[in-house]
Amino acid sequence: MSTTDRVRVFQVATGNLGTEMIGRIQQHPDLELVGLHCYSPDKIGRDAGEIVGIGPIGVTATGSVEQIIAARPDVLTFHGVFPDEDLYEKVLEAGIDVVTTADWITGYHRDTNHPHPSGRKVSEVITAACARGDSTFYGTGMNPGLSQILGIVHTADVSEIENITVTESVDVSCHHSVDTWKAVGYGRPIDDPTIGESLHKYTAVFADAVYLMADAFGLELDEVRFGYELGACTEDVDLGWYFLPKGSLGANYIKYQGMVDGVARVESHLEWQMTPHTDPAWDIKGCYITQVTGDPNIYSKHMIFPRKGFDLSDPRNFASIGMTVTGLPALNAIRSVVAAPAGIITSADLPLRAFAGRFKI
Repeated sequence: MSTTDRVRVFQVATGNLGTEMIGRIQQHPDLELVGLHCYSPDKIGRDAGEIVGIGPIGVTATGSVEQIIAARPDVLTFHGVFPDEDLYEKVLEAGIDVVTTADWITGYHRDTNHPHPSGRKVSEVITAACARGDSTFYGTGMNPGLSQILGIVHTADVSEIENITVTESVDVSCHHSVDTWKAVGYGRPIDDPTIGESLHKYTAVFADAVYLMADAFGLELDEVRFGYELGACTEDVDLGWYFLPKGSLGANYIKYQGMVDGVARVESHLEWQMTPHTDPAWDIKGCYITQVTGDPNIYSKHMIFPRKGFDLSDPRNFASIGMTVTGLPALNAIRSVVAAPAGIITSADLPLRAFAGRFKI
């Protein structure tokens, strides 16, 4: 493929993230959308643009892996909430690269917490499929994903690192996904003993984020520890789309800590609130924070604002900003992924240009 050819992209899923990405692919100078795979029967056969509300674009949604392979795309972008490893394997062995935002950064988490039906590690299955198809597999997103790369870059002028912590400090009430927050435990009584397990189950990919950073630093971790604090609602909270009774989970502070000789060296924290009316409550900054303790110390905020003239009166528009910053690290990296060697790669394997946006010319 020449540097001027557009990369042929076949997208999977049109949930919150996938819906935003259809339009973003259409606008991207490197990419050409050649197909859309949907799991919902009512979407199959419809125009992809109509499904996501931007008008016809001439791409019809299909529903089988065979149709993906027949379209001969260069890369498959997977934006489902949860991975489809059977689909990954078939697509990769057909010689099609995969870029995913679903629950994958290094593969440690999937190998540890989600045994493959074959009994092998998921990463072994994917690696073998890549070898058969001479294809490449890459997982990213905003967090986990880009925020860890930002953290790594912020250590470039540090002589001696003692600790690096990347924190997502956000109000999550704009993410209208009832199933997600039920699964995590929001709205359950604060003394429900299952909350800790639920939080870990649905955030365990952040252990991958810690391992990614440690790999970039050449740091061998003894383990990654999980810890959490819970914030109980001090009153009934009705968000319109979600109800949180008084005394239920309404905020949390999660830590994934990479340990060396009993000392936390590399950390990923999640400071989330569905409502500020909790005890304890956290000072939500609405950004991604990198803190480096060392010589010298570094404190940096990555703050995201909408473009000029963006209508924030519609909550769906506000939520779309989060989807944009989650999906664009994947789209912008596609050309570098296509050029990369076969096999599973991480952000530590990609050149700096893989993380660059595009100028509007």
